[in-house]
Amino acid sequence: MSATAPSSKVVELFKLLEPSCCDTAAHALSIVRDGVITGEGPTTKGRVHFSRSLDADDAAWCAHILTASAVEQLPVSRAEAEALFEINEAATERTDDGRFDDLLAKAVAHHAAAASGLDVPPRTIALSPDTNIESWAPDHASRINTEVLEWVAARMRGKRRDNRRLAAMVATFIGATALPLAQLPNLFDISM
Repeated sequence: MSATAPSSKVVELFKLLEPSCCDTAAHALSIVRDGVITGEGPTTKGRVHFSRSLDADDAAWCAHILTASAVEQLPVSRAEAEALFEINEAATERTDDGRFDDLLAKAVAHHAAAASGLDVPPRTIALSPDTNIESWAPDHASRINTEVLEWVAARMRGKRRDNRRLAAMVATFIGATALPLAQLPNLFDISM
């Protein structure tokens, strides 16, 4: 399977992982997470996959699930974002050239903006590796619901793997002029 499309061997799996709503998308992402953890399962069939590793195919599965036609016009849900955070935490090795980190940051921004009542573009645009997050994500915390900011901070706090893309997005939410960037790691208990 390439990083953008599945091979013919997994067409049936696509049917299994084709979400019909945000809840089934979150469930499908948990199947990807299980494959990342164990190195086995339907998302790893037909290829060598080591446990606790995330490769380009895993990132492609996540992108496919998040941009399926049934959910494409919906904001990324909290459950989907939680599932992505779980995948991020499960994967100790990465061979995806940063695609998953980019997808995680954009999905969290999409959820945060929508949960704050802001308009968000369709997922295929917002989550695309060709779209700059700055072109659509909120640019200041005053536009983001405090509860959502607290949730993002809690999910980032104390994680062994930092996501510079996500940390930069949070810094943008908070407002880079309001807080020196050097203080951000202390605020969220992460290292940059």
